[in-house]
Amino acid sequence: MKSWKTAVMAVGLLLGTVAAHADNGLELAKKSGCLSCHSVDTPKVGPSYKSVAAKYRGQPGAEAKLIAKVTRGGSGSWGMMPMPAKGGNANLSEEDIKNLVKWILSR
Repeated sequence: MKSWKTAVMAVGLLLGTVAAHADNGLELAKKSGCLSCHSVDTPKVGPSYKSVAAKYRGQPGAEAKLIAKVTRGGSGSWGMMPMPAKGGNANLSEEDIKNLVKWILSR
């Protein structure tokens, strides 16, 4: 009986962590100005986060590739419009970029 209760509590904590991660990622995207060009579901100036996640799903090194792309910026991956380094937000930290990329890939 005790192990059953422990398992239920562990699942509850895990689900709460996943929900918090999702909320934190969206809030970070809003705060950082990412949603000026991107959205979760539909393309804007840049691709939707769901499209990015689908394109990179299952690719080895996807997280590192996207961290580099967000950090340095670039063009040609999703059309002619270039993405500025750090999305144009010079104050975006490496930790924030890592958290954003993890969140985007979880879409």
